[in-house]
Amino acid sequence: MSAQLPLALRYSPDQRFETFVGAPAGAIALLQAFAERPSADWLYVAGPAAVGKTHLALATCAATEQAGRRAAYLPLAAAAGRLREALEALEGNDVIALDGIGSIAGHRDDEVALFDFHNRVRGTGVNVLYVAAAMPDVLALDLPDLRSRLSQCARITLAPLDDAGRREVLRLRAQRRGLVLEEAALDWLLKRVDRDLGSLTALLDQLDRASLAAQRKVTVPFLREVLGSWPEAL
Repeated sequence: MSAQLPLALRYSPDQRFETFVGAPAGAIALLQAFAERPSADWLYVAGPAAVGKTHLALATCAATEQAGRRAAYLPLAAAAGRLREALEALEGNDVIALDGIGSIAGHRDDEVALFDFHNRVRGTGVNVLYVAAAMPDVLALDLPDLRSRLSQCARITLAPLDDAGRREVLRLRAQRRGLVLEEAALDWLLKRVDRDLGSLTALLDQLDRASLAAQRKVTVPFLREVLGSWPEAL
């Protein structure tokens, strides 16, 4: 049964191409094509924390499965010390997203495992999407050959959102939950989530439950009441 519901089980509706805000020109079209068919160029997505790198990786996996193909997502930090076995288990998918290249930097066995995987899978029709906080030449990798392989990928660089972009993310994610945020409520939230957009999903879920339970609109007084003890609301 689970094989019939991969999108519902594995990929949040918040993390799709259509809900991403502030993508570089042409990036979404490139990733959509990457998800739908084999590509001669593998992709490398880089950017600082909380700019949506994981969002795009998961959206690519969702689009892959929507196209009837197989996808796998692996946060490399979760496979530290056993990366070779983890990567071997992923082979056979059409798209593989490897998130957090920096987490294995300096761990020679894992670096060698990723280098071997890259060489082994390259040219087999599998698309690999690498995700990292920085470009390969900046990562503290011990293996020069791995740095060289990663540097050959096509690159997408993400930048932090401006105020208008953060407002649009809040609005879109609220709308998906049926929440209508007044402009004043948006302003109040933006002052508290602008440093970490990754917390939005849990925050809006909390507001959705509270609003339904209280049968109240999401206004500034309601936000103060519900989130008064929230760490960011200081």
